[in-house]
Amino acid sequence: MTENDYKSIGARLKVLAHPERLRILDALRREPECVCHLEALLGKPQPYVSQQLRLLREAGVICDEKQGQNVFYRVCDAQVLAWLDVMLGPVNAVRGRQGRHEPVAECNCPKCAPVILSLAA
Repeated sequence: MTENDYKSIGARLKVLAHPERLRILDALRREPECVCHLEALLGKPQPYVSQQLRLLREAGVICDEKQGQNVFYRVCDAQVLAWLDVMLGPVNAVRGRQGRHEPVAECNCPKCAPVILSLAA
């Protein structure tokens, strides 16, 4: 391994060494999510969640994809996905909705839209 390899691995480990970022990554390894979902999961305000997402994106751990007015985030670093399986256990071993959140009524994203429609009825 070269010095740059060690620096790269160290930088990725550093960004993973934060409990809230690990919670975000745990959710994102299951399925892409938008900020409103992550806000509900963490119980944190949008600026805080966005700051954590920015750090993960700058480290190359997550990618974002715009769908209409919404931005969905996902883990795009295969090595980090493998590390998360070792650290947090495989995704399919988690039972029920543990580590996931319920749809947010105030959210207009496609995942929450059915909740909004059902509340209007």
